[in-house]
Amino acid sequence: MRVFLFSLILMLAACSEQEPTQESVANADATEIQSDTAITETARLNDWFDEQYAQQLDFSPQTKTRLGDKSDYYSLNDYSVAGSDEQLAWRRQSVAAMIADFDYALLNEDGQLSYDMWSYSLDRAEAAVPFRAHDYIFGRGGPHASLPNFLINYHRVDDASDIEAYLSRLGELDRVFGELLDRARSASSSGIRQPAFAYDFAMTEIDRVTSGVPFNTNDSSPNSPIWTDIQGKIEALVASDLISSDQAQEYIAQAQEILAGEVMSSYQEILDWLEQDKAFASETSQGVWALPDGENYYNYRLAQMTTLAFTADEIHEIGLAEVERLHRSMEEIKDAVNFEGSLQDFFVFMREDERFYFPNTDEGRQDYLDLNNDYLDAITLKLPDYFGRLPKAQLEVRRVESFREQAGAAQHYASGTPDGSRPGVFYSHMSDMSTLPIFQLEDVAYHEGSPGHHMQISIQQELTGVPRFRTQYRTTAYTEGWGLYAEWLAKEMGAFEDPYSDFGRLSGELWRAIRLVVDTGIHAQQWDEECAVQYFIDNSAQAEGAIRSEIQRYITGPGQATAYKIGMMKFQELRVNAESALGNNFDIRTFHDVVLGAGALPLPLLESRVDRWIEEVQSGLN
Repeated sequence: MRVFLFSLILMLAACSEQEPTQESVANADATEIQSDTAITETARLNDWFDEQYAQQLDFSPQTKTRLGDKSDYYSLNDYSVAGSDEQLAWRRQSVAAMIADFDYALLNEDGQLSYDMWSYSLDRAEAAVPFRAHDYIFGRGGPHASLPNFLINYHRVDDASDIEAYLSRLGELDRVFGELLDRARSASSSGIRQPAFAYDFAMTEIDRVTSGVPFNTNDSSPNSPIWTDIQGKIEALVASDLISSDQAQEYIAQAQEILAGEVMSSYQEILDWLEQDKAFASETSQGVWALPDGENYYNYRLAQMTTLAFTADEIHEIGLAEVERLHRSMEEIKDAVNFEGSLQDFFVFMREDERFYFPNTDEGRQDYLDLNNDYLDAITLKLPDYFGRLPKAQLEVRRVESFREQAGAAQHYASGTPDGSRPGVFYSHMSDMSTLPIFQLEDVAYHEGSPGHHMQISIQQELTGVPRFRTQYRTTAYTEGWGLYAEWLAKEMGAFEDPYSDFGRLSGELWRAIRLVVDTGIHAQQWDEECAVQYFIDNSAQAEGAIRSEIQRYITGPGQATAYKIGMMKFQELRVNAESALGNNFDIRTFHDVVLGAGALPLPLLESRVDRWIEEVQSGLN
């Protein structure tokens, strides 16, 4: 009887497969129609997004240039309050049009993700409105330094029209500086001022930009950085027979007149204001709690940077717990290398022993760059084992230009163009090699290069089948969280074989955990600068010069430093969740393709994307 029943069940199942019911056919047809509708509607939305993004880029000629687009090549951005209002009004209109013209329910999952991201961008812009004046405009790395850097590193000159565009942009600097100075003065009159050290920093940067010819015409003066750049680009046109020597001299004369005249006058006006306003600034380095509406401003910054709803107290406690955990791992390395003494003694040893530093010479700097390239070349060979998507863009490791170099400042990455015409660049501040310990070199290389920023941003820029805005969209928690996750992942990939380099990896993560403590300490708990510096020194092996530079960075850029560790922990959490849910069906290459394959998402949207992927894998197993 059991055999008969089993045979009957098999027969009925076979009949069921061969003769589907009218209901199952109808359901299948409905699903197919729904899928086709979703594809069509999403394609329509993607086309609309590309039109909208083209309009958005019209607000920023500089962004176009960074992307390799030479339209509006003669102009710089509008930095006025009226210009900001116009952009916000456009964003509001754009989101309203999207809501009116597209049915969210008819989109596929990727279309809904794009829809959510476009809405989220407006939410971020709206949240920023009450705090527009809280940014320190002419502070560390402000427009007085970033605009010359933009012209030198991003304004490509391929023909005569490009050098004419360069000259046009030089002529726009006084307009831009005037708009920004108006905003800085307005903020100051409202009681919003950066600490005194930041005024000094900005004035020093301006001095670097304007030292030398044509700003200073003494016979002994060297060429200024921007003058060197202009001459080099003009000379390249002459060498390529694209312009004559006479044309070159005309362009050089025009550039000299603009720089020595209106540009220098604008810089002098900024300098005069900085010197005058510094008299009203606090000599003690205070957090944003001291500013008007400072508490709400800091909460806004935390939300913007982390994309999550943590309070300052919660972030502070996470930081303290992570510092304690990482100290335990460092104790294990200390014991493994047979160091006798406390962990704090080991920190001093790592901080001060000469074996961990290259000499402060040109040869030492080149050795530092070469070792970075060696580590990056080696890890690149292992990437296919952990990633399905790989970047096409090239990577270069360079020293920061002298006019913006800061001893002890953080190394950083600048993305290339989507078409590959300009490579991604990993920059290092190398004026003081005592701030660049060798034991942290490997860790920083993976963060800034591959599998870190260069890989993530290049893959994002190379995405196809998504609206163009998604290839350029950035959130700090995702981007920096991935960079720190990449350091952790590199250990799994076989890096950090040397125990001191592995200590450097832990130091890098500890550094970001300490940031959670000191950033919230400064801005929410009213720590002063020395208190924050001392906490950092007591709990890490970082060089004191680098620590002081870092703390001043946190003081003037509230909240940004919290994004790294919070973002990393979210990536780790998502991976653990996926591994737990999928077990033996978890594939590391696919997981990384999922988290890198949609761009730099706000973390809640990234979590939803990973959850959907887990559900899809599980449904495919049933």
